[in-house]
Formats: sequence, structure tokens, C-alpha cells
Amino acid sequence: MQVKLYTGGHRTALVALGANLHSGGNPPEISVPLAMDTLAARVDGSVLRSSLYHTPAFPAGAGPQFVNAAMRVEWHGAAADLLAVLHDVEEEFGRTRSNRWEARVMDLDLIGLDDAILPDPTTRARWASLTPEQAAQVMPDQLILPHPRLAERAFVLVPLAEIAADWVDPATGLSVAAMLDALPPAEIAQIHPVSDATQHRESGCQ
Repeated sequence: MQVKLYTGGHRTALVALGANLHSGGNPPEISVPLAMDTLAARVDGSVLRSSLYHTPAFPAGAGPQFVNAAMRVEWHGAAADLLAVLHDVEEEFGRTRSNRWEARVMDLDLIGLDDAILPDPTTRARWASLTPEQAAQVMPDQLILPHPRLAERAFVLVPLAEIAADWVDPATGLSVAAMLDALPPAEIAQIHPVSDATQHRESGCQ
């Protein structure tokens, strides 16, 4: 995989995108790139986008396969302000929030913002220490950065590694590339690039 170099400013935000339901009549292969366009128009800085990937639903059996992607953007405001922008984009594409880890019309997650550990290292460490079973039962009532489950999720790390392999989680000292290398190969093997032909077919073009 060829790593794309980032040439923006020093405040780097990482965003993960995913969807497995139609939005406005568009399948995820079309709606996810549209959401990337929408977000890019709302950040005042450089933007890098990953390719699209087909990934299994998480947790297993939760619905159709997802289309996942990632963006690396330059952001000059607070983390909470960027999170509000992400939620606005989700709503524009029809996102509603009822059950955790449900099938989704659009999902944008703030994964990290430079070397920020929010709200503080102790709280972030507590959330990161939860077992998968515990994490499925509770949701934080505040923004936790970097995302506490990042190192476990191939569907986030594979797109991120394309555009931000060098980014280091300030809480663990591990780079995106190192976290991805630590995952079981069988898990990574379930993730496949969305081909140009698939995107062309899903858009209804001839």
C-alpha cells in the first residue's frame, strides 16, 4: 500500500466515515463520497481522502456490509466544534440515533485530533480498558479522544493507514500502521477496496 503524504498544517484531525444503508436514494458507495465532499467544504484547510472499502457489519450480523473510508483534515478550531460539524453532516444524510451499532445511513466519527487526549488521560484510559462486552453496554456522555477502541477496528485502521499511517496515538505511542499490523490477518482479509466498476454500477450509470 502506498502511503500518501500529508502537506497541510500542524493540527491534524482524523475522521472515519461509514454507511450500510441508502441515503436519499443513493447506496453507500455513492453517499459516502458525497459526505466526504460535504465535510471537505466545511473545513478551512487541507484534506486527504482514503479509498472506499467494503467491510463486514460491526458487530457481526448487525446488517448489510458497510462502505468505510477515512479523511485527514486540517482543523483550526476546538474538537467539540469539529464534532458538531460531523453531526451536522450526518443529519444532512438522514442519520438518526436510536441504538448503538445499528445499521446506519451515515456515520462520521472523530478519531483523533493531533496529540489531544480528551477529556483527560485518566478518563480516556478508563474507556479504553473496557472489554468489548462492556463497551457494547455503555456510551460516554462526552467526547473521548483518541477514539478508545481505535486499535481494535480494522474497518477504521485500513482506510486510515492509506492516508495517515504515520499518525501516532498520543495515549499509547502506537502509530496507525503499528496498530494495523497488530490485528489478526484474517480480520484484515475481510476488508476489500470498492472497485471503480462497483461504484459505477451502484450509481446507475451505463
